[in-house]
Amino acid sequence: MIRIIILNDKKDGDEMIPLEDEVTEYKSVLTDGLKKEVLAFANTAGGNIYIGVADDGRVIGVENQDEVMLQCSNMLRDSIHPDIMMFVSIRAEMLEGKKVVHIAVSEGTNKPYYLIKNGLKPSGVYVRQGSASVQASAEQIRQMIKQTDGDVFEDNTSLEQELTFQKTKEIFQAHQLKFETQQMKTLGVERQDHSFTNLALLLSDQCPFTIKAAVFQGNDQTEFKDRREFEGPLLKQLEDCYTFLQLNNPVAATFHGLYRQDEKSYPDDAIREALLNCIVHRDYSFSASTLISIYNDRMEFVSIGGLLPGVQKEDVLLGLSVCRNKRLADIFYRLDLIEAYGTGLLKIKNAYRKSVAKPEILVTQNAFKIILPKMTRKDEKKENEKETTIKSHSARSRSSRKMADVLSLREKKSEITRKDVEMALQVSSATAARYLREMVQEGKLHRMGKGKDTRYSFA
Repeated sequence: MIRIIILNDKKDGDEMIPLEDEVTEYKSVLTDGLKKEVLAFANTAGGNIYIGVADDGRVIGVENQDEVMLQCSNMLRDSIHPDIMMFVSIRAEMLEGKKVVHIAVSEGTNKPYYLIKNGLKPSGVYVRQGSASVQASAEQIRQMIKQTDGDVFEDNTSLEQELTFQKTKEIFQAHQLKFETQQMKTLGVERQDHSFTNLALLLSDQCPFTIKAAVFQGNDQTEFKDRREFEGPLLKQLEDCYTFLQLNNPVAATFHGLYRQDEKSYPDDAIREALLNCIVHRDYSFSASTLISIYNDRMEFVSIGGLLPGVQKEDVLLGLSVCRNKRLADIFYRLDLIEAYGTGLLKIKNAYRKSVAKPEILVTQNAFKIILPKMTRKDEKKENEKETTIKSHSARSRSSRKMADVLSLREKKSEITRKDVEMALQVSSATAARYLREMVQEGKLHRMGKGKDTRYSFA
């Protein structure tokens, strides 16, 4: 594609300038709008701004070049972050015999640049589109951050810069640790230019990521008993969620001779390590919540983000750990929440060494699930199997008696309906239908007709 630039008529001793385009902007006078033009050029491919030239290219000039240049320098230095002045050149020029100010902007290397008063969001970030400077989209901002910082989420600059750390500081103080500016820079929470990283976002009171926990009535998700959503800094979510899980970890009593022994349904170590795994290893580039589901027979922990490239499920089970959020893991290590990489799943496995039921791990491309079953010892398993067998025999015995009652109806009728069975056995419609269905399957009855006209004859 050939790019054509139309130039103004040149006079002796004057510079020649193009008309406005994607790399050229004119301003008849200095206004506050200069900031967004400079931002747009620095965030895109650079460009030139002329003050003292009208939008149509007519040279108007400025009265005092030195004053305008000083105003430009102060305006840009005080209102844009990161510091943009190394990519900006401000100089006095003559065009058509009139004084103008030429601002040359190079593409910045620390994008995105943004207005300090608006922050790192679309209203504070501008890019160049054609001959206009427009607000950047959230996706464009994320892409600029990725290009500048790399593709490690916790190291990237946070889109939210107005952060507080009240709860995290309290937790650090409880462990006799400081969480001030120097420590925050050492941990990777704050940069040297005082901007916050995504690691800071995770530890802040404004953390947007949550843990959702639900308790269900049975072994599926048919009926809720309770549900919670844990918010705030990740360290607070960890404390609150662990407390909730312990409230839903019933104690079972067993007797060994005269002595009673109380045991929790789920090992404390297993719950703790599964929860830590969800928080430390999840992929925070996804906005979805971590999910914890509690059923009658198990707990399930689902975190976002599968295994990192090159790591297999078998590697993880052997103790290999490639940490997705290394800085976050280091903070948890400092707080004595984790001991070393790769030991969590082994601790879970070891916690179930005396249990017949064992934990399971399921992995997909974008999710990691840990299933903790209720603890079941060998003698408990035998007792449960025995109880199940007794219940099964009892149920079959009751069913046989009911079927015998149905068959006794042939002394009075050659054909019967479901209503006849309901009245004779004093059972519900559904139970009567079940008995009739089982008797048809066993060949004791023949079904005739459909719907309301359905009736049964004896074999």
